[in-house]
Amino acid sequence: MMTSIMIYGVVMMMQEWQETGYYVMGEVLVNTHIPFDNFASLTTWLSFACVISWYCVSRIGWKRTVGLQSYRMALLQLMLLGFAVICLYEVLWSFTVLNSEITAQMIVDGTTPDIDRLVVDYPDPDRPWNLIFATKIWLVGFLISAHAFYLSTRPRKSKEETIPDE
Repeated sequence: MMTSIMIYGVVMMMQEWQETGYYVMGEVLVNTHIPFDNFASLTTWLSFACVISWYCVSRIGWKRTVGLQSYRMALLQLMLLGFAVICLYEVLWSFTVLNSEITAQMIVDGTTPDIDRLVVDYPDPDRPWNLIFATKIWLVGFLISAHAFYLSTRPRKSKEETIPDE
């Protein structure tokens, strides 16, 4: 699911780039609804697939981390904590900008904007990000990195303790 959404997004983005010379990162994923209009956007499906995939990976692959030496685990935990903090900052920043854009348009025009079309020209003005896409993707990144950090700090069983007695 993740791969097909990514391929669709890249193809549509390249097509928009060739036609107009301009694209908004994630806009096609926010404005494409599956399986019918006003249901779930591809960004929602992508977020869902990422969280479910992470859960599966963490349940299946936990045994690989059992034997990590303490300094390697400490480095991994430091990296995961850094990712979690960066992703949380980006979620809060994107959500704050999204709310500011909505409020500004309501005050200036007296109308509620189409939030699916709001963009931010950051970090590159030539390649803006859709704010809904940015908020959802950074939220997923925060959830995954925070959960991985949590799992890395839990006491682990050894591989021998998990094998049932016959």
